[in-house]
Amino acid sequence: MDLVITGGTVVTASDSYAADIGIRDGCIVQIGQGLEGAERIDATGLLVLPGGIDAHVHLDQPTSDGTVMADGFASGTRSAAAGGNTTVLPFALQIKGQSLRSCVEDYHRKADGNCHTDVSFHLIVTDPTPQVLGQELPALVQDGYTSFKVFMTYDDLVLNDAELLDVFEVARRERALVMVHAEGHDAIKHLTRRLEDMGRTAPFYHGQAHAQIAEREATHRAISHAQLIDVPIVIVHVSGRDPMEQIQWARARGLKVHAETCSQYIALTADDLRGLNMDFEGAKYVCSPPPRDADSQAAIWQGLRDGTFDIFSSDHCPFRIDGTGKDTPRARTSFKWVPNGIPGVETRLPILFSEGVSKGRISLQRFVALTSTNPARLYGLYPQKGSIAIGADADLTLWDPTLTRPIRQTALNHGCDYTPYEGMDITGWPVRTILRGQTIAVDGKVVGTPTGGHLVRGTSEAFSPE
Repeated sequence: MDLVITGGTVVTASDSYAADIGIRDGCIVQIGQGLEGAERIDATGLLVLPGGIDAHVHLDQPTSDGTVMADGFASGTRSAAAGGNTTVLPFALQIKGQSLRSCVEDYHRKADGNCHTDVSFHLIVTDPTPQVLGQELPALVQDGYTSFKVFMTYDDLVLNDAELLDVFEVARRERALVMVHAEGHDAIKHLTRRLEDMGRTAPFYHGQAHAQIAEREATHRAISHAQLIDVPIVIVHVSGRDPMEQIQWARARGLKVHAETCSQYIALTADDLRGLNMDFEGAKYVCSPPPRDADSQAAIWQGLRDGTFDIFSSDHCPFRIDGTGKDTPRARTSFKWVPNGIPGVETRLPILFSEGVSKGRISLQRFVALTSTNPARLYGLYPQKGSIAIGADADLTLWDPTLTRPIRQTALNHGCDYTPYEGMDITGWPVRTILRGQTIAVDGKVVGTPTGGHLVRGTSEAFSPE
């Protein structure tokens, strides 16, 4: 064997046991005791987990106002690798008027040769023309782009109800999985106008404009559309109790509605948007949906435990605070001009491990399911990814569950100039990340050159009969 990892505790989504792992040609070929290989890594005292899969990442994505995203594929995947991830699923965003095919080709040009992790693209459909729905989207699904995202808000991204239904129809026919950003566009615009009329324009009021009621309504509407068409969907970045109840309502009726939540909804609250004193510091925490209150945090934890949430992602959408990002003259006039998004691909796994596993809120097995195995199953990568099994890619992360240190911007690898989690004490850190048998990060530092590739995916297990 090329490599043997010895002495560690192997943890999967269903089990935990002491074993050595033998690797040859980038794949796991043996799991047992006393294995020998050309190279040996001693994992005594460490946990050996499947490599993290962050299923919701934005990299090198254009914006309608020309704001520059802080991470391209090189820095974004470097940050992901340092944080224990071996695969990320970024988006290929269709600009209105652009063909989907050319959109995908553009993103491949950006990614090729620059990725430290493996990548597999979701599509973002913003312009569902007859050409796109009838030819381009079906052809791309057949090529392995088996998931795409639609938006129910943002002026330059929103689809109306008729367009949503049309896209859902294509997804059902082609057996593709639709991810839905569920926030009510008209409600948000109405609340924004009302707040601005009252002079309430600080970043804090972003959270009030993007009210949980608007998220709840849109979640129910997306579920209703999916029920009409009879197609599985994923409600992404769920922020609190109200939209969760809609998802639970749907599942109680046998509907295939999957759910994702993110780091910001267990580590931040609406109070963070206040900044130091209702000042522009709050812009560091502006994302959509925004962090909610303590009751919402408690609900999210319950959902992580009871299976309401299938996956835990970062929704990494990084913008610098300086003049190229969030802090611009226009953004200073109103929260509505502050770019929506925060960095988090490198801190996702440590935050959930520390707040969840180390504090006894979730089990190690549940951690693995939420952050690796379930994303692989949901997005057609399993069992090549997300598993520790004979024949699977040797994508592994070694964890020191006792290592304690705070999150510091100075130690992170992303292209952003801040982290919203600055100073947060973390117990349990990834200390080595292995992609297809090759070490790509050690103790938070990336080693070697970019070796990641593009993954072709199969059909989501959401379409499998239960």
